[in-house]
Amino acid sequence: MTIKIFQNEINDGIGELVKSTASVAYCSEASIITDVTEPNLSSAIQKLVAENKDQIDLYYLESVLVSCGWNKNDDVFQPEDTWAARNTPEDKQFNFMHDENDIIGHITGSYVLSKDGKAALEDAPMPEDFDIITQAVLYNSWTNSENRERMDKIIAEIEEGKWYVSMECLFAGFDYALSNENGSKKVLARDEESSFLTKHLRAYGGTGEYEGYKVGRALKNISFSGKGLVSKPANPRSVILKSVAFTIDNDFNLDIGDLKMSDNLLEKQLADVRAELVSAKDENEANKAQIEEAKDKEFASKVEAFESTVDEKDASIAELEESIKSTQAKVAELEDALAKSQEELTVAMKDMGDMREKEKAEKRKAALIEAGLDQVDEKIEVFNSLDDEAFKAILAFFPWQKKDEKKDDKKKEKKDKEAEAKSEAEEAEVDVTPELLEDVQTSEATLIEATPEVDEVETTRASISSWLETNVLNKKS
Repeated sequence: MTIKIFQNEINDGIGELVKSTASVAYCSEASIITDVTEPNLSSAIQKLVAENKDQIDLYYLESVLVSCGWNKNDDVFQPEDTWAARNTPEDKQFNFMHDENDIIGHITGSYVLSKDGKAALEDAPMPEDFDIITQAVLYNSWTNSENRERMDKIIAEIEEGKWYVSMECLFAGFDYALSNENGSKKVLARDEESSFLTKHLRAYGGTGEYEGYKVGRALKNISFSGKGLVSKPANPRSVILKSVAFTIDNDFNLDIGDLKMSDNLLEKQLADVRAELVSAKDENEANKAQIEEAKDKEFASKVEAFESTVDEKDASIAELEESIKSTQAKVAELEDALAKSQEELTVAMKDMGDMREKEKAEKRKAALIEAGLDQVDEKIEVFNSLDDEAFKAILAFFPWQKKDEKKDDKKKEKKDKEAEAKSEAEEAEVDVTPELLEDVQTSEATLIEATPEVDEVETTRASISSWLETNVLNKKS
């Protein structure tokens, strides 16, 4: 059978678990049928009790297959779905320890028994609350000696109360059975919206509770697929009983009387159950103690490792903080040194500039003095404002003014001499000699040759002379 899976169940990681768990095994009460030929039973009830009676190679058993309601595994068998499956156990396997490869018998029939002890025939209405009773047979005749000895031992141990029966059931879906502390019960359909409840079911790893409600799995589309002979029951009620007593009334209602077994066997079984319960409790407590101890050790180890890691990180952080502080101090120190160096460099550059300006002024002053300029100190600022090329140009032409003054003085002196000579000649009536003419021609030639000198050079000199007169000599042009 296939169960539909919803997205919530896939998201919760239990989709495959829901799909793969479409069957349950449920232990229930059983009894050995010792007499199936009760003369007062009707033919209908005879059919219900057992088929193919009085076979010496069959061992007859009877058990409660399932009861309506909520079992200890939180699986809920609702009356409608259980009633619909009442005939499905017939002719199904009876195996050993739920091993389908170890078949030791089969189920021969089933019938419904209401809680008031009345059997419901096939065409009867569904009781409000009921059990499904099944009859089964074990194969007690085997040609193989090992199988025969094994079955003889099993039957003997069944009669000693050492074996139990367990129901096997398939289902194709389920809803949610809800029950609160007040005893209020209801069934919630399983769909896409409600499927988040699946993870809370015990069958799928949940606690079986949700917001104050006990949550059960209400099985749907049930088919009982067989039963197994088991050594330990999941439920203390799943013992195999020695005998069963029936009473029949005229209405052919089957009343099940008190289930009886020998006091010694019952006490033994109860003692075994109590011993197993005490052992299970002791084992559970020991396991819990071991788990708690292991958890404590693991937790302590994790805490210790965590604290060690924290200490290491704190030490690393402190070391980094110290390194950062040291680096910041060095950076501040370097910034101060750099600022001081820049300040010193600025002062040095200014001093150097002043020195260069002073040196330039001294050199220009010396050059001007050498060129013959008077009162140099008063005029030096004007010359210092010139660039080097302009200063060189002026310095180169500066002696020209002195030479012109000397030349004028010589010309005046010569003219004076010539005038004086002429005057003397006239007075002395001296004849003009060729030598005197030669001297006069030379002077005229000199004057004539001087005339072409008035060119670009003379213009430049004139410009420089004008600048000197305006800026240095303070003369108006």
